[in-house]
Amino acid sequence: MRKLFVLIAAVAFVAAFTAPAFAAEWSFYGSARITTFWGANSDERAPTGDDDTDLSHTLQGNSRIGANVKAGEIMGQFEYGTGVNTRILWGEYDFGGWQLGLGQTYSPVNFFASNQVFASDNDMLNYGGVYSGRNPMVRVKFGGFQVALLEPGKNTGGLEGDLRDLAVDEGLEVGNVDTDVIFPKIEARYNFSMGGFLVEVGGGWNTVDAVAEVEGDEEEETIDSYIVYLGGKYNAGPFYFGGDVFWGKNIGNYGMYVEGNAFATLDEDGDLEDCDSWGFLAVVGFTMNDMIRFEGGYGQAEHDADFESEDEVVSYYIQATINIAKGFFVVPEIGYVDFKDGPGGEDQGDTTYYGLKWQINF
Repeated sequence: MRKLFVLIAAVAFVAAFTAPAFAAEWSFYGSARITTFWGANSDERAPTGDDDTDLSHTLQGNSRIGANVKAGEIMGQFEYGTGVNTRILWGEYDFGGWQLGLGQTYSPVNFFASNQVFASDNDMLNYGGVYSGRNPMVRVKFGGFQVALLEPGKNTGGLEGDLRDLAVDEGLEVGNVDTDVIFPKIEARYNFSMGGFLVEVGGGWNTVDAVAEVEGDEEEETIDSYIVYLGGKYNAGPFYFGGDVFWGKNIGNYGMYVEGNAFATLDEDGDLEDCDSWGFLAVVGFTMNDMIRFEGGYGQAEHDADFESEDEVVSYYIQATINIAKGFFVVPEIGYVDFKDGPGGEDQGDTTYYGLKWQINF
């Protein structure tokens, strides 16, 4: 009798805590994506120094499976990619006029204007786009405005090691190196729509210290970084347009997804030199019918340290999205990336690519 009572109590205890879960609304989803692209690299980018063409035919890393959950004022989402890696693990509470969320998801400084599919749906994000990724954070939203405290960026670009090397060159006694962060990364954005227009403005700031022990004392360089951007989209019947422009300082240290050297550096005297960056992209598309859509885009980004020459990249593409059935489509695309000259003036070559992406959403 006593064992039966314990069993009934255990079942009741579990039921009490699982009942809310059964009341929640679950909506599962998935996306399987295969890339089939040939990339033709010029001499400067080929491993052997001669023109080189390679095929990439594989499962895209951004294939995913996940679910959206809703239970009263609480919503949640989880999403896992190949690997298995956690793409999104997010919870949010709706207070009525505003929402508080925490976990990992896309942070405020992200704007998707392009649908470029090369390199696992690259979206031109490192060729003039704006992408800081999915990050751990606490976020507050008020309508079209949101602000978040993110995990701080700790990438010094190896500056603490450079401080130590300079001291060694001067014959000084050196010790350990360290990276210090005191404040979280801060991001915010605001967007509004009117008619066929969507306009968005946002930005973020981060600070990190590179520290080296020299002659028993600490030598320190503080790397401040920021980015601000303006993005927009417009639908005009079958045509649509989109794009963005950004400005920033030390955005490599910040954690932006960029092509080229966008990090703060030390000059020969050991003084900190910031790297200024800017970029833009523009996209135009045309929806012919329910089966096919065409799109083309151009992007450019430039990074310029005060004591070095510019590091620039230019890219453009054209594509067609062909819907085969509901949730099933392919995207043939051809494009070009010119990596221009590097910080030292060397030609960094170019890549021409062609192929298609296959995708089934379920």
